[in-house]
Amino acid sequence: MAMHRRHRKTLPGLWLMTDERVADDRLLAAARALPRGRAGIILRHYRTSPAQRRALFDALRAIARRRRLLLLLAGPAQVAAAWHADGWHGRAARRAGRPLLHSAPAHDRREMQAAQRAGADLLFLSPLFPTRSHPGAPALGRARFAALARGARPPVIALGGMRAEQARGLALLGASGWAAIDGLTRN
Repeated sequence: MAMHRRHRKTLPGLWLMTDERVADDRLLAAARALPRGRAGIILRHYRTSPAQRRALFDALRAIARRRRLLLLLAGPAQVAAAWHADGWHGRAARRAGRPLLHSAPAHDRREMQAAQRAGADLLFLSPLFPTRSHPGAPALGRARFAALARGARPPVIALGGMRAEQARGLALLGASGWAAIDGLTRN
């Protein structure tokens, strides 16, 4: 794996993705419930005002530090570095001034190849199943997901309609773990 030395040898297999549809208090509660030292968080919140996004990031960062979780910021690597994130989530290949973990989204083979060329350390392949966050988007399904995941160089995380009970058997599909919004924030 092309991961930087500063990062763990083994990446977490569980990731909380943030979304504006979920109230901040529920996101923070979900972050507190993640298994200590074995999970990560990706703050997306693309449409949130910069000040509110930074406040949410700082609240998540405090939880992440106490619970030894990785915290990535969606957007430019330079902003992630300035905010002291563990990494950044996005498609661009541009790096920050210091080593950061780089995760990237992918929905098909072309996007996976682009993410690999951009040096992504981790791929979030979606949607495996139908999802509320992208209503009407066609799901990959198990067979197509497996065909894509098995051909990837960096570890692949399953995203899209995921819940804990679906996580068993993901390794057979080529996934190194799973990520969710609703599957980790619903009561």
